[in-house]
Amino acid sequence: VQLQASGGGLVQAGASLRLSCTTTGRTDIVTTMGWFRQAPGKERAFVAAVRWRGSPTYYANSVRGRFTISRDSTGTFSLQMNSLEPEDTATYYCAADSRDYSRIWGEWNYWGQGTLVTVSS
Repeated sequence: VQLQASGGGLVQAGASLRLSCTTTGRTDIVTTMGWFRQAPGKERAFVAAVRWRGSPTYYANSVRGRFTISRDSTGTFSLQMNSLEPEDTATYYCAADSRDYSRIWGEWNYWGQGTLVTVSS
């Protein structure tokens, strides 16, 4: 399974961004897709996840109500990020796996390259 992330950038606090992740290869084995983020000097942290069929969805407490994860019919999944805060600044990684959803990054097998999101105050 190959993943390609896109959509990062520099925005001001309060703005919105949409990250996308395209999946190719053995997508028939994918059951869960998700986003993690890693701020400088910090460990990679769970942000959101969704099952391949589009539901249910799972969110970190810090983003619930501001971020929305979804997937389309082609298998591309997205992270709509609203009301961005400087604390959301990080490199965002998309991930996929063939097992049940997990908030532990080490339990995910397939990763895209990171995309940098910078939120200025």
